[in-house]
Amino acid sequence: MKFIVSSSYLLKQLQILGGVINNSNTLPILDNFLFELNKSKLNVSASDLETTMSAVLDVDSDSEGSIAVPARLLLDTLKTFPEQPLTFVVEDNNTIEISSNHGKYALAYADGAEFPKAVELADPSSTVMIGDVLATAINKTIFATGNDDLRPVMSGVFFQFSQEGLIFVSTDAHKLVKYQRNDITPSQTAEFIMPKKPLNLLKGILAGSEAEVTIEYNDSNAKFSFENTTLICRLIDGKYPNYEAVIPKENPNRLTIDRTQFLNSVRRVSIFSNKTTHQIRLKIAGAELNISAEDIDYSNKAEERLTCDYQGDDMQIGFNSRFLTEMLNNLNSDEISLEMSLPNRAGILTPIDGLDEGEHVIMLVMPVMLNN
Repeated sequence: MKFIVSSSYLLKQLQILGGVINNSNTLPILDNFLFELNKSKLNVSASDLETTMSAVLDVDSDSEGSIAVPARLLLDTLKTFPEQPLTFVVEDNNTIEISSNHGKYALAYADGAEFPKAVELADPSSTVMIGDVLATAINKTIFATGNDDLRPVMSGVFFQFSQEGLIFVSTDAHKLVKYQRNDITPSQTAEFIMPKKPLNLLKGILAGSEAEVTIEYNDSNAKFSFENTTLICRLIDGKYPNYEAVIPKENPNRLTIDRTQFLNSVRRVSIFSNKTTHQIRLKIAGAELNISAEDIDYSNKAEERLTCDYQGDDMQIGFNSRFLTEMLNNLNSDEISLEMSLPNRAGILTPIDGLDEGEHVIMLVMPVMLNN
């Protein structure tokens, strides 16, 4: 088995696939890339058993074969080469030899047959969307997912495909994000929960991409195919909580404010908040918003006054500043609206501008009880 490939082209593809490989694997074979050569097509795969990603590379070859090559060693070697053709030759003594312009390097390989086979999706449904749209949807929701092992359904993003369009939801019980696209109609209705790791991989690859992504899914797995790459992952098993039930419908108090100004204020004031609760207080009266925080243990306190546009009754409400900061950071509008009903009901953040046609974002943040 022998092939010739450009060093930078190979490195770029392997670095993407390398994101799948865990630092500590139970099966030693998972520390390798699987190379499957079929004439001028080299299919490279990486897996952690839950997620398998593969890419088809164009190489110069007329042989066939399959081997598993140590990932870390190969990546570390490739990073040091300037752009040049590399020749890979499988030798009889169970090593693969790489020849560059300057030298030769031999790596021990494993038998490709030991590498776990990727799951074949039986009878899948499918939907097609543009890469960048999917990356944006992941970006807008993934930060609000939970890390609680006892509630695995909340540790992923809920994909809901319906006649109205695509909905992506994430929550950790303190904050919730619902991202909607009404400009895309899926071919079939579906609901499934995607784990975080494959979503982070897709987000990195697809940002800014105009390529079409085909999403195929059944009850247990999902497969994303685009350009020369395929990602297959196991879905999170379980029923997603009824998120619509927690979004308050009647919110008579509405605050409109410049996002950056509000975010900077919350950031500054929160430095003086209690280090366990991160609590900040919003006091709204007329066109004035007062943001304050206090850490009684250390006699630290801060307050700022901002002008805002406000319709509703005067009110005081407390929030965890970390959640509020995260949400404001994830909106890219100039102005935002914060809608509230009561100090013990969730506040709803929505961007006023900066959205594409057919794009809707709603963010929900739970209040914290104020101790007067």
